[in-house]
Amino acid sequence: MVRRAASFIACNGPVTQQDRWEEDGGYSPFTLAVEVAGLLAAAELADAVREFEIASYLRDLADHWNDNIERWTYSANGDLARQIGVDGYYVRIAPPETDCSSSMEDFVVIKNRPRGEDRERASQVISPDALALVRFGLRAPDDPRILNTIKVIDALLRAKLPQGAVWYRYNDDGYGEHADGGPFDGAGIGRPWPLLAGERAHYELAAGNIIGAQELLRTVELSTSGSRLLPEQVWDSADIPERELFLGKPSGSACPLVWAHSEYIKLVRSMKDGKIFDQPPQTVKRYRIEQRRAVYWEWRFNNKCRMVPAGKTLRIAVLAPATVHWSSDDWQTSHDLATRDTGLGIHVADLPTAQMDPGDNVLFTFFWPQAQRWEGADFSVQGE
Repeated sequence: MVRRAASFIACNGPVTQQDRWEEDGGYSPFTLAVEVAGLLAAAELADAVREFEIASYLRDLADHWNDNIERWTYSANGDLARQIGVDGYYVRIAPPETDCSSSMEDFVVIKNRPRGEDRERASQVISPDALALVRFGLRAPDDPRILNTIKVIDALLRAKLPQGAVWYRYNDDGYGEHADGGPFDGAGIGRPWPLLAGERAHYELAAGNIIGAQELLRTVELSTSGSRLLPEQVWDSADIPERELFLGKPSGSACPLVWAHSEYIKLVRSMKDGKIFDQPPQTVKRYRIEQRRAVYWEWRFNNKCRMVPAGKTLRIAVLAPATVHWSSDDWQTSHDLATRDTGLGIHVADLPTAQMDPGDNVLFTFFWPQAQRWEGADFSVQGE
């Protein structure tokens, strides 16, 4: 079961087809945090059953994805960052076509906006999702990029309600009641989620702010109605009694939201332990204590990096056996390298690029022996 789950993540990541809000595909900080943590946990189990080659590949892949999180999801020196007074922030999600050399000024589609409105927003879409990088142990709570992102999150997404601070999913969210309290009908106005107050409390606990975490725990508890059931969203406008909408109390969204109750239970446990009880130890050890960096820079069809940093070995990863036909001198000479099976449905070949200088170029294509055909296109990666 674990092998199949790890294989799915390894074959389909780092891009997700659907983020945790079930709306957009692309590079999500939240999903990347989960993927990397999952790969490392699976590697530990692979070691336990003496599948050492699988474990090695999973850790190499986790390192590569971890090293690229900022390349894929951190927007630096944009208009919004300048307005808030920070040098950058993690975006909610970056388009799936983003690669290592792309600008973070690409567009994502917000699917719950009314037709006729501008349904596309640039990289200025911000979300509390990036706090998962701390929750899952990939980044320290005092990492400057995390602190920058929190400033932007609080400037754009924090709602001050009678029970305390609660956060919106992202700016320009259209999933919620209309201004008159009318129900969501494919468009509306996003409302605050108590779930996100619980997630923020976990961050505050990780940062050592025990009092702040306790206050947020209380905020979650006060976001219920008389039933003590936690809702998906709470109402953030003036009371509309005829629609049973009251400031700070459950809106017409799902109630109970089991996800919110789960977060509340985990928060109570974490407060008792004095730390995030479900934080994976593998990520903390590897990235915050040992500060491991990637050795291999992986190219794959769903993630065609155009640049390979100095000192990194370019790893070609495909989903079937192949011969990689490659050249470092614009096809004046060429070499063939057969892929090897990782045991996870991925076949890899490592090209000797560690000594590449900036501007050097590697060209490659594929021969597929099972189909007895050539790929019919060349690909290139440049030294960075």
